[in-house]
Amino acid sequence: MNALDALTRGQSARDCTQAPEADPEVRFQTRRGTVEVFSSARQLPPGLRAIAFAGQTRDLRYYEIADQSLAGQFEHHYLVLHGAGPDETAVQPVFLVDQDILEGLPRRLHVLLSWPRRFFPRWFQLRMLVAGCPAGTGALDCSEPWAVEALCEALGIYAKQVKAAVILLKDFSAASRPGFGPFESAGYRRVPSMPGCTLELNFASFEDYMRDQLGRSLRYKYIKLNKRTPIEWEVRTDVTPLADEIHALYKQTHARSKMRFEFLTPEFFALIGREMPERARFFLWRVDGRLAAFALCLVQGDTIHHLNIGFDYAVSLDRQLYFVTMRDIFRWSLRQGLKRYVTGQLNYDPKLHFKMRLAPLDLYSRHTSPLLNPFFKAALGYLQPVRHDPIIRQFPNAAEL
Repeated sequence: MNALDALTRGQSARDCTQAPEADPEVRFQTRRGTVEVFSSARQLPPGLRAIAFAGQTRDLRYYEIADQSLAGQFEHHYLVLHGAGPDETAVQPVFLVDQDILEGLPRRLHVLLSWPRRFFPRWFQLRMLVAGCPAGTGALDCSEPWAVEALCEALGIYAKQVKAAVILLKDFSAASRPGFGPFESAGYRRVPSMPGCTLELNFASFEDYMRDQLGRSLRYKYIKLNKRTPIEWEVRTDVTPLADEIHALYKQTHARSKMRFEFLTPEFFALIGREMPERARFFLWRVDGRLAAFALCLVQGDTIHHLNIGFDYAVSLDRQLYFVTMRDIFRWSLRQGLKRYVTGQLNYDPKLHFKMRLAPLDLYSRHTSPLLNPFFKAALGYLQPVRHDPIIRQFPNAAEL
């Protein structure tokens, strides 16, 4: 079944939000109030669905798309936090995953630490309760003190109920640090996650940017690219008919990644354009009439968020498609009056040459066993992948990590 058939035969995410309200699967108390747990975003009260994560780039629709399209990879749940006041209600998506915490380490270190798996197959593979999104950065629906304190306590209680060994808050912006004191007081350790990158689009044209900010080698690359036959490209919102072709390119790029967490599906690419049409933008490049590269972006306010990319490596290296895609995205963004470009994790070498700055992201984690947590926190300092990436340390704001 291809992506189009799947969407035709099943309900879309928007249709699913019309499902009748369901009773929570679990309900328990914290010092701040009641917590209800739902297994799907579509089961949340309609009024809450309408306002959860409102105004954020990844609103509740994005979490629901990930929930629906990544089924089988993660076990999704939604915590609804109720405080003492009538307006004190917040939603926090969470998911359960069995995670190899050695993933992303240099090969030699991985081999050194993983050899006991010959005798203990689940060595350094832990069941985790993760707060955040499996397909992107994390965020809080409500960052008021009552909600942060309630979430901190709720995660501890719920982790024991689902028998999770580790609790993790995944990829939260460094801007959240001032409000996350309750987590550090509760025994969590903050370590840097692989950061995103950002660039202020404070130039009038790509040519100005190329002349004034790029180094000689990258300028020369673009001078040569600009002399070659232009590559056909377009921007779309709904790519349902192309979802399988896009996914084939995504698979090629995903297979080359040194770190893997989620694996997106054709349904993800189809749904995000259908359910978030005012934000989703797919950039598509064709070589000799065939789709050769794509980029998925979300536009929110004056910022373009570059989420995913994929290439046909049979032509990508010869045609320098990575650099072509960056040039064309920047040109399009300038024409739309956008002011800021934000991109995701990994592939830091070209981003350094594009004069981007790091956008720090944090992980907060602790072991559910008070006896093991001190050892776990100490190990996090060595297991964090950022520690082993020399390129990251070359960025001018690396100290912010």
